[in-house]
Amino acid sequence: ADHSNGSFNLKALSGGSGYKFGVLAKIVNYMKTRHQRGDTHPLTLEEILDETQHLDIGLKQKQWLMSEALVNNPKIEVVDGKYAFKPKYNLKDKKALLRLLDKHDQRGLGGILLEDIEEGLPNAQKAIKALGDQIIFVNRPDKKKILFYNDKSCQFTVDEEFQKLWRSIPVDSMDEEKIEEYLKRQGISSMQEAGPKKIAPIQRRKKPASQKKRRFKTHNDHLAGVLKDYSDVVPGKQ
Repeated sequence: ADHSNGSFNLKALSGGSGYKFGVLAKIVNYMKTRHQRGDTHPLTLEEILDETQHLDIGLKQKQWLMSEALVNNPKIEVVDGKYAFKPKYNLKDKKALLRLLDKHDQRGLGGILLEDIEEGLPNAQKAIKALGDQIIFVNRPDKKKILFYNDKSCQFTVDEEFQKLWRSIPVDSMDEEKIEEYLKRQGISSMQEAGPKKIAPIQRRKKPASQKKRRFKTHNDHLAGVLKDYSDVVPGKQ
């Protein structure tokens, strides 16, 4: 690294581990870029090195890429001895994107990060624009965008009086227990109380184990007529 201008000199690390991982990072980034523009067919290692201008790397580096680096990389998949980019969501077109968002919505999984969609959908912006109001954008506090399926069957008009009542109750600083207490004070049953109640299993009393008379084996057979048996005597009584 050149500390004066923050640049990174890849050739200066030739032969070292920094050089190898630098080549790997460039390959993965290139495979992602070509996937995003629609070139999703797999490439051989030689084709990748040619297109990334790394044909001059040594035999050890090539062996490392084939046997370890590329096969173990979570963003690369091996297809018949060739290599392709592996996005989180592999989407072919806008219809596949809409099905994915609808599936997430039905399962209650929420939305999907725009960057994950852009990673796996070739020409993503064009496809998103074509879907129009079938999807909804939401900005997170960290300014990342999330896409949701716009289920139009859930769109209905709520009376203005109910909207005012909804907005009049602040819940920002209340946890679930406080909200539950507030509902009870207002005479409102929560959804938890409306659900099926679990019946506690009946606790059965265990029968006391039968007290068996303990028998002791005597080894003083020669004192059989002298020793007296006190096992039947109740304590405290003479």
